[in-house]
Amino acid sequence: MRDVVVVGAGPVGLYTALLLRQAGLDAVVLERRTERSSHSRAIGIHPPALRALEAGGIADELRSRGVRIRDGIARSGGRHVGTVSFAALPGAEQYVLAVPQAVTEEILERRLEEDFPGTLRRGVAVVAAHDSGDRVRTVTRVRGEDAVLETRLVIAADGARSSLRGDAGIRAPARKYPDCYVMGDFEDTTGDGDDAVLYLEDGGIVESFPLPAGIRRWVVRVGCPVERPTAEALTQLIRKRTGVDVDPGTNSMLSAFEVQSRLAERFVAGRTVLVGDAAHEVSPIGGQGMNLGWLDAVRLVPIITASLRDGQDVGARLAAYEKERRAQATLARRKAHINMALGRPLPTPLMRLRNGILGALIRNDTVHAGVARAFTMQ
Repeated sequence: MRDVVVVGAGPVGLYTALLLRQAGLDAVVLERRTERSSHSRAIGIHPPALRALEAGGIADELRSRGVRIRDGIARSGGRHVGTVSFAALPGAEQYVLAVPQAVTEEILERRLEEDFPGTLRRGVAVVAAHDSGDRVRTVTRVRGEDAVLETRLVIAADGARSSLRGDAGIRAPARKYPDCYVMGDFEDTTGDGDDAVLYLEDGGIVESFPLPAGIRRWVVRVGCPVERPTAEALTQLIRKRTGVDVDPGTNSMLSAFEVQSRLAERFVAGRTVLVGDAAHEVSPIGGQGMNLGWLDAVRLVPIITASLRDGQDVGARLAAYEKERRAQATLARRKAHINMALGRPLPTPLMRLRNGILGALIRNDTVHAGVARAFTMQ
């Protein structure tokens, strides 16, 4: 019987498993996909999460392969609205690190395989989990064949639509937002270097973030869901709103998404624990989701270790963990709500008035410091 089965090999599941193995526990990660996805949705690693990743020994490689965003610039109608600098942040990480999710997962998977071979098992779907009190019977399926794997604990890192969350009887009602986005990566010809740029336009926000290898990510708010996004349509929209020419022929990633959030009513039920999006789905706008999941893992693994390896009664610690993480997820959801509200269309006179107020607030040192902390999850 295993100590822990982690279900889901995204960034949060992989890091949770790495910490569990480093703590001396017999853990395995089960992932239904046979290959790692090359699609990079999450890119921003915030200072608290980067410090948390130090525990797994991967922070330095992430730094070496990422872009350090030290300033966020707001523009509107071709004019400068304000600049938020992260230079005054506490600690050594005075930046947001931009790393494609595919690179982050590659680093995590390689470290896990090098240090603990065989921990990750791809092509294994978990179709059900039955908590019998002293263990969990996970029903797995490989190439159509079912088997049972017994474990002392299951960690659900299987995403916002977690099936394990349902098996554990945990409710997580969805909240939908009137916000839709199209996102794409293109060759960077803007001259904005390592700065993030937010274009606050009356048709809706356009966000622009640097990535390694001379790539820039563009995220554009649109009025309704886009089923089949194209690079040509996205670059036309960028040009119309911002005046910036982006070459559609250099597109390397394209996606469209609607926004919703979920907050599980419980993060712990019997011998099932939720982490990452399975516990708390927040809007991708603001880049908090993956970071929240890593912070879940860093708080959770010592509690699991104390229970499974050392035989301690950790009921009170688990309750405190759940309370703290739910509070942090609630705060992240509020920040995402504000970020999305700032990006919605406004009539031109109201947009100019709001941008003038924002610019004045950003120039205030106290407000500036608070905005910098908010944007970096501090």
